[in-house]
Amino acid sequence: MCGIAGIIQFNGSIRGEDILRMANCLRHRGPDDEGFVAANWRMDQVYPLIGAESQIPGERIEDFCKPVDLFIGHRRLSVIDLSTSGHQPMQNEDGSLWITYNGEIYNYLELMGELKAKGHDFRSQTDTEVILHAYEEWGIGCLGRLNGMWAFALVDLKAHGTFCSRDRAGVKPLYYFYDGKRFCFASEIKALLEIEGLPIEPNEQRIADYLLEGLIDHTRETCFRNIYQLRPAEYLVLEEKKITVGSYWEIEPHKIQGPGDGRYEKDFYELLQDAVSLRLRTDVPIGSCLSGGLDSSSIVCLANRLISGGHSVRSDLVGERQKTFSACFEDPAYDERQYIELLVHQTGVEKNYVFPKGEHLLEELSSLIWHQDEPFGSTSIYAQWAVMRSAKERGVTVLLDGQGADELLAGYLPSYYYWLRQAVKEFKVKQIIDGFEGMVKNRVFGRMEFVRKMIQSLNLKYGEEYEWFEDRFRRRARTSSPCSVKFKNALDDYLYRLFHYLKLPALLHYEDRNSMAFSLETRLPFLDYRLVEYAFALPPEQKINAGMTKVILRKAMERTLPERIVQRVDKKAFGTPEGLWFRTLLRDVIGEIISSRSFTERGYFNVEKVKKGFEKHCGGKVDRSLLLWRCVNLEMWFRLFIDNGGLAKSHV
Repeated sequence: MCGIAGIIQFNGSIRGEDILRMANCLRHRGPDDEGFVAANWRMDQVYPLIGAESQIPGERIEDFCKPVDLFIGHRRLSVIDLSTSGHQPMQNEDGSLWITYNGEIYNYLELMGELKAKGHDFRSQTDTEVILHAYEEWGIGCLGRLNGMWAFALVDLKAHGTFCSRDRAGVKPLYYFYDGKRFCFASEIKALLEIEGLPIEPNEQRIADYLLEGLIDHTRETCFRNIYQLRPAEYLVLEEKKITVGSYWEIEPHKIQGPGDGRYEKDFYELLQDAVSLRLRTDVPIGSCLSGGLDSSSIVCLANRLISGGHSVRSDLVGERQKTFSACFEDPAYDERQYIELLVHQTGVEKNYVFPKGEHLLEELSSLIWHQDEPFGSTSIYAQWAVMRSAKERGVTVLLDGQGADELLAGYLPSYYYWLRQAVKEFKVKQIIDGFEGMVKNRVFGRMEFVRKMIQSLNLKYGEEYEWFEDRFRRRARTSSPCSVKFKNALDDYLYRLFHYLKLPALLHYEDRNSMAFSLETRLPFLDYRLVEYAFALPPEQKINAGMTKVILRKAMERTLPERIVQRVDKKAFGTPEGLWFRTLLRDVIGEIISSRSFTERGYFNVEKVKKGFEKHCGGKVDRSLLLWRCVNLEMWFRLFIDNGGLAKSHV
C-alpha cells in the first residue's frame, strides 16, 4: 500500500512546498520510501526528485526551485519487491509515462509473463511496472485484465494527458479537485487540504445524507464541497483541460445456467480458494483478521490449508504459526471468543486478542476522526482500529480480511424482507412457508433490528429521529438515498445497492483508513471480481433459503469449518458496546458537545430534541446511540476540519 498525490497547473507554476506537504500528510500510508517527479509540459522538461526518506540517490525536492506545471508524489509501503527497483513514481523505458500507484495487482505474475511474451522488458519484479506495460500494450483496456485493488494516476508526458483509475470494488481510494485552473489528486482528502488556496467548505447535501440517512461514500461527491472521489470501477481522463469520467466494469444481471446444486458450492469454493491464494503473494509478514464469524473464519481456514500445504508464501513471512487478530469484549453480547477458540483449536493458528475500551476510544477519538477524513457511522470501527494496531505491534504488514461477503450473500437482516417480497410476488407458497419456519427457528423476528430495518427499507421516515433536526435544514436538504432497478429480483437489486452504494463503500473507507493509519495493507478475497460476478449470478435460494442466509458459503465451507460456525445465525462483526459507553464513559463528552454554542449554531439540529433524546438514552429507556453518534461525530468533524480552515493537519 502507498500514498499518492499530484498537482497539474494549467496557468503558472506549482510550489514544491504544496506537494511536499501532501506527501508528508500521507506518510502513514507509506513510511518506507518517498519520491517525486516534477515536469514542465510546455518545455518537455522532467525532473525526478527524492524526499528525505528516500532510499535512492538523487536531487532533493527541498532543494528544487525550477518553474514547473506538474508535480506527482509517492509514499511507499514496500510489500512486493522490497528493493529500490520499486521506487515510485516509476517511468517506462523512454520516460514518456510516469505512474504513482497505490494497491496490489494479485495476478501481476501472470500478466508479466504475458507482456514479456509480447516483447516488453521488465527492470523490476513489481506490479507497478506491470501496470505501466499493460497500459502501453492495451491502453484503457488494461483495466479489464487487472485483478486486484488499486488507485493510480498515470501521466503521459508526450500526449500531455493524465489517466487515473480505481479498482472495481473501490477498495483503494482516489480523491480529486478540479477548478479549470488546476487538477489535484490524492489518496486521502486531508492531503488535498494541504494545498495553498484550495477552498475548504462543507457539502450540505452530503451532510444531509449522513445525518438523515446514515449514508457516506454513496456518490462521487464528498462531505467537502468541490472535492470528489472516483467511484468503484471508474477511470478519469484529463486532456486539454477537460475531464472525462467513465466506468470500465459493471455487474450484469444474468444467471448461471443449470450447473446443479452440487456444482454451485464446488465452484464457489474453488473461486474463493483461488482468491485467497492470490492474496497470499507477498514479500512481507502476513496475518489474518478473525472475528469468529462465518466470513473471516472461512478466510483463515482456507489460508491455513494453503500455507500448511506448501503454498508459495515463504514460511518466514508467516512465522511459526499463522497469526490472527481479534477484537474481544468482557460483555458476552459483543464477545465472540467461543467461536474464535473453536477455529484456533482446529487450525492451530496463533490468536491475538485485543480488548477495545471506551476510555481508550476517548483518548484516541480525535486521531480516529482525523484519519477517517469524513464523518463515520458508529464507534464500531474503533474495534477494527484496535485490531489493526495489534497486528502492527506483532510485526505484520499484510492482513487478510472477510469484508464483502455480507453484501454478496445477503448477510444483513433486511435481506429477508427483499427475499420475502420477491417470493410473494412470484407466489412461491412452499418457499414462503419454509422461509417463515426458518426465520422463527433462527429468531429473526425476535430481533428488533429486523423491524427497524424493514421500515427503513420501505423508506418510511417515521419516529422521533427526524425531529432531532431543524425543519429548515430538512426542507432545504434533499436526501439522496440511492434506488436501483438494475435487477428484476428484489433481493439481487438490494444486494447490488448494498455493494455499490448503501453499505460496502463506507465499510471499505473505514477499512482503508484504519489499516493505513498503522501502515498496514488489508486484502479482501471476497471482493475478487470473479467471485463477485459469480455471486450475483447465483439464484436467490443460494443466498437465502429456509430462513438461513449465506447458503452457498455455508455449503462450500461445511467440510472445512467447525459446524457451530457454519450454523451461526447471529452477527457481531467487531461491534462495540457504544450504547453503554454513551451512558457512562462518554456521557460527559457528548453532553458538552450537544450543549456547545457551535453545535447550536450549525443550523442542523433541534438542540432541545437532541438533549431529550440523549436523556432517554442515558436513562436506558431507548437506544439512540447510532443517531447520537452521527450528531456528535459531525460536530467533531466540523471542529477538526472546517472551523480551523483545514488545519486538521496540525493534529498529528
